[in-house]
Amino acid sequence: MENKYKIIFIGTSRFAVPALEKLLERGEQIPLVITRPDQPAGRQKEISPSPVKQAALKRGLELSQPEKISDAGSALKIIAPDLIVVAAYGRIIPRSIIELPRFKTINIHPSLLPKYRGASPIQTAILKGDKTTGSTLMLMDGKTDHGPIIAQKEISLDQHDDYPALEKKLAELSADLLADTLPFYFSGEIKPAVQDESRAVYAGILTREDGKIDWRKSAREIERKIRAFRPWPGTWTEFGGRRLKIIQVTVAESPQKDAVKTGAGWLVLDVVQLDGKRPMSGKEFFRGRSDLESERFENLRDASDFRNIAEKGKARVNSKA
Repeated sequence: MENKYKIIFIGTSRFAVPALEKLLERGEQIPLVITRPDQPAGRQKEISPSPVKQAALKRGLELSQPEKISDAGSALKIIAPDLIVVAAYGRIIPRSIIELPRFKTINIHPSLLPKYRGASPIQTAILKGDKTTGSTLMLMDGKTDHGPIIAQKEISLDQHDDYPALEKKLAELSADLLADTLPFYFSGEIKPAVQDESRAVYAGILTREDGKIDWRKSAREIERKIRAFRPWPGTWTEFGGRRLKIIQVTVAESPQKDAVKTGAGWLVLDVVQLDGKRPMSGKEFFRGRSDLESERFENLRDASDFRNIAEKGKARVNSKA
């Protein structure tokens, strides 16, 4: 009978849930799940449990939500885990915890390291138009996504994948990779490989300002950004001093109705949302602004152009008064 090991699972987001469930399917002992404290979520900012917490409670697992993970050190020493698995936890884990288990600590990272170390590897793969991406299992060493690689698996990117779709694919890929790799890792058949530092690329933390659209970019670059930044931080521009969210677009190689001219090519505005308003189609947006009908946004390049057109519209209205 195959030995089962005591594994502490540390994770927060929905990306981590398939890996936790796969460990349980394998029959591994999960004496403790650690996740971040409940956080405000949604437009109403209601305090909500993390997806990992929800999964752990559903399975009846012991749960800990320390403000600082170092606070859990004493409990971990008592458990004496064989392995710690980390997936999308969102906080730094000290070496005192990383090195506690006899089989160390494995981190699941959704890229082919050393490419796209850091907080936004999935978004960056879409943003850059990569043809492939994948998942990496690595031993944590205290540096950001730096440790020796245990296993990797590659997949192709679909040109229509947005962040939620690709995250789901990589979460499932990662869970399978973990399940397939652990028996060989525990048996000592895998020798972790040091990463090639010369190939390291970093993908940093995204902010809301990163979502601002630069209309000088090509239509395909902007379309990738919209898919990559859905739902966070979202993509937007300014119109008449208000933020206009660009939610969904279609690339067009020639001028079309309800389209915006970019640095190269056109974007049909499929779904947009003006601050304080409901989402609407590009057709609805234009139809509600007859003063912009002749402009059709052909000359837009940046936020100032949106404002200029809005001011032109006001001037036309005033001249008719």
